[in-house]
Amino acid sequence: MIFLYTDFGLEGPYVGQVKAVLHGVAPRVPVFDLFADAPDRRPMEAAYLLAAYAGSCPPGSHFLCVVDPGVGGERPPVALKLGEAWFVGPGNGLLEQVHRRASGSEAYVIDWRPESLSASFHGRDLFAPVLGRLAAGAAPGEAGLRSAEVPRFPDWPDDLPAVIYRDRYGNLMTGLRDATIARANRLRLGGHEIPWAKTFSAAALGQAFWYVNSTGLVEIAVNGGSAASALHAGVGSGVEII
Repeated sequence: MIFLYTDFGLEGPYVGQVKAVLHGVAPRVPVFDLFADAPDRRPMEAAYLLAAYAGSCPPGSHFLCVVDPGVGGERPPVALKLGEAWFVGPGNGLLEQVHRRASGSEAYVIDWRPESLSASFHGRDLFAPVLGRLAAGAAPGEAGLRSAEVPRFPDWPDDLPAVIYRDRYGNLMTGLRDATIARANRLRLGGHEIPWAKTFSAAALGQAFWYVNSTGLVEIAVNGGSAASALHAGVGSGVEII
C-alpha cells in the first residue's frame, strides 16, 4: 500500500492529481492519506512527524513524501529503501529521521525525468511515477533510480524539543519521544509550566497538560480547549523539559 505524506492540504487539485498518477502507474496498489497537512513548508519539523507515523503503518508500506519549499531548486530528488518500505521525496531533510532510525537502508537519487516536468509540482510529475513503479514491484534501475549518497543532516537532533504539528483540536505534538521524558517532569512552553497527565479525563477542565500520544510522541493539550490558543503556540515553538 501507498501512503501520501504532504503539506498540500485537501483543498484544490493537488492530492487528487497525485492519486490519479499513482493509480495510472500502480492501479492495484491501494493509496491512503497519512497527512495532507504536514507542517507547511517546514521539512525539519515534518521529518520528525513522518518518522513517528511511518512507524505505525503496516510493514512494507510505501511513502510518497512532499514538503518541498525548494521545489525546482538544487535539492535532489531521492528515494530510500528502508527494510521493505520505499520512501520517495525531496532531499531536503524530510526523510532524515526515517533514514536515521532505520536498521538498514539503500539510498538512491532519481535520474529519470518525464517528457514534461513542471518546475513547481514534482510530487505529481516526478515522485508519484517513481514511487508507483516501485510499489508495483519495479527494480530500482527500472524505476529510474541510481545508487548514490543522499544529503544528510547530522546537526539535527534525534528528538526535536519543539512543536511539530497542531491538530484540528489545537493539540500540539512535539518532536520528543516517550523515552526522552519522565512523568515527573514538566514542560515549559511559552512561559507556561505544564505537568503530565495520563489522558484528558485525568486533567481538570481547562487545564494544560502533556501526555504521550498513540504514536509515542509527547503531546500538549488542554482538557476541553485548544492548547495552541491557550498557550499562544504553534509549529516551531520551542519546548523545554524541566
